[in-house]
Amino acid sequence: MTLIKWDPLREMDRALDRYSRDYLTQRGLELDLGFGGDWAPRVDIAETDKAFVIKMEVPEVDKKDVKIEVEHGILKIMGERKREKEEQGKKFHRIERCYGSFCRSFTLPKNIEEGKIEAKFKDGMLTVELPKVELPKSKPIEIKVG
Repeated sequence: MTLIKWDPLREMDRALDRYSRDYLTQRGLELDLGFGGDWAPRVDIAETDKAFVIKMEVPEVDKKDVKIEVEHGILKIMGERKREKEEQGKKFHRIERCYGSFCRSFTLPKNIEEGKIEAKFKDGMLTVELPKVELPKSKPIEIKVG
């Protein structure tokens, strides 16, 4: 049997991730909190009457290194933060920032107008606006028993 050291911060992260997933699923937006690359930038997801808004912190990521696509009701945001070139005479004592590729995916609710999704990139912040569309209300249909 392998012993695993208890890490209270890891447990808190897991609890918050579960809470976020449950809350967003209830609101109709599901999010993949797993890692789809070397690192996963954090996101904020807000909802207004007209849209969902996803804000993603991607400092030191070039706009041309970010790709956003929607396919089969899933929004994917992919990109890469490139490592700085090593400079002569510079000695790193600690490197905590993550580098490499990332991929975050979000299952969209049915009331999103996929053709009108817009993205803006400014000062290391990616903002994706997902406009809502009014879904037709279903009417009950009476079925006669024969």
